[in-house]
Amino acid sequence: MLSRLEQAQQRWGGSHSVIDNWLAERQELLLLYCKVAGLSPFEQDDRALPDQLQIQTFCQILMDYLSAGHFEIYDNLVAACKEKGPQSLKLAQSLYPRITDTTDLALDFNDKYAEMQSETLMSDFDKDLSELGEALELRFALEDELIDNLYANHSED
Repeated sequence: MLSRLEQAQQRWGGSHSVIDNWLAERQELLLLYCKVAGLSPFEQDDRALPDQLQIQTFCQILMDYLSAGHFEIYDNLVAACKEKGPQSLKLAQSLYPRITDTTDLALDFNDKYAEMQSETLMSDFDKDLSELGEALELRFALEDELIDNLYANHSED
């Protein structure tokens, strides 16, 4: 996921401040994901779970990232794709429902763990975090396809 982010930043970085900010939020989200998951360079005891504050911080950044996409960026990207023609708009409209599916999984994760009061929920944490990671990887690929569609079609002018 981090290499995909680096590619996205290289490809579209500096082209639009909204995209730059969104990719910066993605980077923060990925770093926190790695920390919560205990991935390198944030390795932790295999049996230790992250503390509640780490989980809450991760969930907050996750919600910020999702909100930025849905309430700031996607509508603008779809509108820009619409201006570029029916093929561009059709692709954007086909990607959006798939992105929404990943949002639902992320919201479920947030609802379950952001304000967790019971340690019994932690028994599913690793599995749920792994599923969230897979959903985020798909989401980032779909978002990149949406952005690439826009920029590819802009370059044809």
